[in-house]
Amino acid sequence: MTNPYAGFLAGRDAKEVITASPARLAELAKTLGAAGLERRSAPGKWTAREILCHLADTEIAFAFRLRQALAEAHHVIQPFDQEKWAGNYASFTAADAVSAYSALRAWNLLLIRTVPDSALSKPLTHPERGAMTFQALLETMAGHDLNHMHQLEGIAASA
Repeated sequence: MTNPYAGFLAGRDAKEVITASPARLAELAKTLGAAGLERRSAPGKWTAREILCHLADTEIAFAFRLRQALAEAHHVIQPFDQEKWAGNYASFTAADAVSAYSALRAWNLLLIRTVPDSALSKPLTHPERGAMTFQALLETMAGHDLNHMHQLEGIAASA
């Protein structure tokens, strides 16, 4: 199965991307400022602040997925409904989202750095995307980051 997020990598190393993402997101949040964080790229789309909240929530999901994939034989990933998770985003600040995301990512990177190369080919399954490997999970994390950073950059550029 083709990983839809891998296309965002455009040849970049997934581990390098996920390592650099927290600093880039913090920079984008600062660039956007209070007004920019409440802007949307289009009607019906999430605000920049909501995108940051989504990234924090998704990092929680990735934390579980990474650990389950390493601990279990042929782990089946549990999908989640991002729109239902987004129902609480009005209560959260961008600063809180960036802080949570950065802390969770740091914890995930500590784990990822311990993973031997032999584990990168470990199989797992996503019910909506099919068979994948641990490496594809890392590429999904990185591509997901880049997708949403592009959205945030677009919001910032539209100011």
